[in-house]
Amino acid sequence: MKRLIEEVENEGLVSLIGQRITLFCMNYIYTGKLVGVNDLCVKLDDPAIVYDTGPFDTQKWTDAQNLPHNMYIMLNSVESFGVVK
Repeated sequence: MKRLIEEVENEGLVSLIGQRITLFCMNYIYTGKLVGVNDLCVKLDDPAIVYDTGPFDTQKWTDAQNLPHNMYIMLNSVESFGVVK
């Protein structure tokens, strides 16, 4: 069996600490500044829930609702992540 993804130290979510990222999860899309990562969850500062993305080639989400406090997102609900906007 081929191994398609090689594990590299300090890659993936850890390499994005300090950046504004987007997490595509089972039910919602979250965005915020990634400030913490462990085996179970990530911590976002200045988080928002994205209800309408709009076109992905634009600079802002069409409808992103700011959340009042830091948010912890469980990794088992994350389908994909990255720096999107």
